[in-house]
Amino acid sequence: MFAYYLELALRSLKRSPGLTALMVLAIGFGVAASMTTWSVFRAVSGDPIPWKSSKLFVPQIDMWGPNGRGEDGEPPNAMDYTDAVALMRDHRAKLQSAMYQVSPSIVPADAGKHPINVSGHAVYSEFFPMFEVPFLYGNGWTASDDANRAAVVVISSKLNQKLFGGADSVGKTVNVEGKDYRVVGVMNDWNPQPRFFDVVNSGGFSTGVEDVFLPFTRAIAVDMNNDGNTNCNAVPAESGFVGLQKSNCVWIAFMAELDDAAAVTAYRQYLDGYAREQRESGRFSWPTNNRLRDVPAWLDNQHVVPSDTKVSLLVALGLLLACLVNTAGLLLAKFLRRSGEIGVRRALGAPRAAIYAQFLIEAGMIGLTGGVLGLLLTGVGVASVSWVLPRDIASLARVDLPLLMLTLLVSVVATTLAGLYPTFRASRVQPAWQLKSN
Repeated sequence: MFAYYLELALRSLKRSPGLTALMVLAIGFGVAASMTTWSVFRAVSGDPIPWKSSKLFVPQIDMWGPNGRGEDGEPPNAMDYTDAVALMRDHRAKLQSAMYQVSPSIVPADAGKHPINVSGHAVYSEFFPMFEVPFLYGNGWTASDDANRAAVVVISSKLNQKLFGGADSVGKTVNVEGKDYRVVGVMNDWNPQPRFFDVVNSGGFSTGVEDVFLPFTRAIAVDMNNDGNTNCNAVPAESGFVGLQKSNCVWIAFMAELDDAAAVTAYRQYLDGYAREQRESGRFSWPTNNRLRDVPAWLDNQHVVPSDTKVSLLVALGLLLACLVNTAGLLLAKFLRRSGEIGVRRALGAPRAAIYAQFLIEAGMIGLTGGVLGLLLTGVGVASVSWVLPRDIASLARVDLPLLMLTLLVSVVATTLAGLYPTFRASRVQPAWQLKSN
């Protein structure tokens, strides 16, 4: 029977090519708009490390007091040097790392080549196992290297290709800012989006690759300046990088791995105890106002998902709804115009279920055709989002198999649902009244 109803649907659609094209276009454009914006929203709101995000936490300490808080009472979203080093020294988490952004120059061994400006971070050795950074060669450095301020470096595969032709460079030397550093590891491709480990500086998204990671202690020792955001509630007493370290300006990101609820509770108690110690020493003069958020909560707190993508998704869904309402109206007019045909079929004994099957299959055919058009328009839409969104965000949108299948599914299901009311009205045609009127 399905083949029979399918044949009837095709005949009906061919009899009204203009009306059919109008419905297909409405569905195609509505579905394409919603799927394009969904692909962007899915990319920017995804969990960058889903298997571990609930165990990674960002602590916040209120080192500025009431005068430095936002309207929502939030403490600063980064740390000053004093607190970051104190938390690293006390080490109350399974794994933890303070970090700040650097942009050093790499001097190639070939004197004829120009220095390469790269971006990266000064971190602690636990950064790599905490975030499960993949390595192509070697590994991260050790805690002993942190303590000894060792001149070691981890580089990206991209930088390794430039400097060493992609070969295993572990043990070789790289000149960073005029000083030799021993390569201990070469990272495989790793650029999580959103970039959760330093949201304050990246905004959550960046197409750039982190090329170098240096020991935090080494970077401080050689006065490697911070290249990220620096926020101060008072002018530092001393100038320069050393003055920044002695001030209460915030410029250091911090993350800790806490495996279970007990560890989270213990860490919260530690942070509160630390704040009390600072108050007792006279450094703080205000009540404790700490925060401890896991990665999803932290990304939400920092508004990593741009508000315009949410608005765009709502607008696109509204457009899809408008297209479905229009399609439902066109189907209703089309089906009721065939009242004579329905009356004859009902008089010959066709049950209402048969009428439902016939017209819902016809609606599904329109949805399938609109979905195919929607696939093409979605591809065009995803390729064009860079015209209206920042490049770092637009580059995350992808046309993949799940998106294509979802586009077809949404098109067919939505159109079939839109055809329910017109089909219900058509099935209610009274055969006796219809035959008598004819």
